[in-house]
Amino acid sequence: MNRRFRAELRGVYIIWYRDVIRFWRNRPRIFSSLAQPVLFLLVFGNGLATAFGGAAHGAFAGAGSYILFLFPGVVAMAILFTGIFSAMSTVWDREFGFLREVLVAPVSRNAVAVGKALGGSTQAVFQGCIVLLLAPFAGVTLTPLLILEMLPLMFLLAFAMTSLGIVVASRLKTMEGFGVVVNFLVMPLFFLSGALFPLEGIPQWLAVLTRLDPATYGVAPLRRVVLSAVGSPAAVTATQITIFGYPLGTPAEVVILTAFALVMVILAAHFFGTIE
Repeated sequence: MNRRFRAELRGVYIIWYRDVIRFWRNRPRIFSSLAQPVLFLLVFGNGLATAFGGAAHGAFAGAGSYILFLFPGVVAMAILFTGIFSAMSTVWDREFGFLREVLVAPVSRNAVAVGKALGGSTQAVFQGCIVLLLAPFAGVTLTPLLILEMLPLMFLLAFAMTSLGIVVASRLKTMEGFGVVVNFLVMPLFFLSGALFPLEGIPQWLAVLTRLDPATYGVAPLRRVVLSAVGSPAAVTATQITIFGYPLGTPAEVVILTAFALVMVILAAHFFGTIE
C-alpha cells in the first residue's frame, strides 16, 4: 500500500513538475498575460472610478475608491484566466500523443488529473502573486500577514478553475476547439463573479447567475481579506454573498469552492479514461 501510494505521489509530482517547467521556460507568455490585469486595474479602474467614486453605494463607499474595490477582482482575474488556459497543455499533449503515454503508465488517472490541476494552479498562483505587486497603485500595503491570508484562497480558486479547464480540455481534441469553448466560458465566469461590481442590489435574475458562478466564491473572500486589511468594515459587509437571504462567510465559500474543485477533478479523471 505504501509503495503504491508513493508511486502515485511520484506520478503527481512528475506531471506537476513538467507543466511548471514548461510554463517557466515560456517567459513571453508570463509577461504578456499580465497585460490584461494591468489594463483593467490602471486604465479600466481609473476610468470607471470617475463614475463610481462619488457613488454612495455600499461596497464602493466603504472601500473608499473603486480601484481598491477592483484590486482583488483583478488578482482573481489573473488566476482565473491563467488557470483555465493552462489546461490547453492537456489538449496539446493529447494531440501529440504524450497524454496517451501518460495514461498507460503505472499511475492512476486520478494522479494524472491531480498532477495537471496542481501544475496549472501553480502557474495561476504565480501570476496572481505578480499582480499583487500592483497593490500600492490600489492603496493597499502588502504585509506578510495579508499575503499569508490571500495565498490559500488564491490557490483554492486556481485549483478550482484549472480543474474546470481540464474537464473541458479532456473532451476536446484540437487546440482550436479548446480556444473557442474556453473563450465562450471564461468571460461569463469573470463578469458574473463580482470582480467588477458588488453583488448587492442587482436584478434577481443576475443574482441567480452570480450564485451559480463558482468564481464568485473565490472573489468574495479575496476581496474580504483585502478590504479588512485596509480597514473598510462597511465594504466588507457589502461584499457578503447571500443565498436565500442567508449571508455566507469565508468558511462556507471555501467549502463550496472546494466541493466544486473536487467534483471537477473527479470528472477530469473519469474523462481521461475515455481518451483513446
